[in-house]
Amino acid sequence: MTQQTTSPNAVWQAVQVTRSDRERLNGHRGNILWFTGLSGSGKSTLIHAVEKQLHAAGRRTYSLDGDNVRHGLCGDLGFSNQDRVENIRRIGEVAKLMLDAGLIVLCGFISPFRADRLRVRGLVAPEDFMEIYCHCSLEVCEQRDVKGLYRKARAGLIPEFTGISSPYEPPEYPELVLDTGNATVDACMEQVFSRLSVRL
Repeated sequence: MTQQTTSPNAVWQAVQVTRSDRERLNGHRGNILWFTGLSGSGKSTLIHAVEKQLHAAGRRTYSLDGDNVRHGLCGDLGFSNQDRVENIRRIGEVAKLMLDAGLIVLCGFISPFRADRLRVRGLVAPEDFMEIYCHCSLEVCEQRDVKGLYRKARAGLIPEFTGISSPYEPPEYPELVLDTGNATVDACMEQVFSRLSVRL
């Protein structure tokens, strides 16, 4: 993957409406909530529950889901290490734009490599990014196996599957660790809102 991140001859255009203007209109600050964890660790379930409650409270939100972005934005990418890196790079840039719109952006991606998550974190100010580790053992994730992916991976039908034939690097210093293997969705949500409330 090329290290170039800016297109040749591109010039950044100043805007008339700033992020602060948008946040004033929204009535809250923007933030990126980055949920990471193995497939089946509960990321999507938790994100949709959190977003639903935020929306009900009048907060402006958008959720970026791993499968959904591969229907368009990242539809040309596979699951090689190189493609995984590019997948997270693109999503990070989109999340940054949504943050500039003053939104609370909920990102649910396995994002297995620490370096990629650190790169996304580095795109924004520290107070704008919250890494949330959905900690769930491989055994529990395999028991859930909602999509049947682990069975396929164990059968050799899915190469480079995170947790089986490709590594997952847990966060070293996440803002929040959720025991999604044992705790209820409501209990996990309570922890998320407790940390998020001081940021908005």
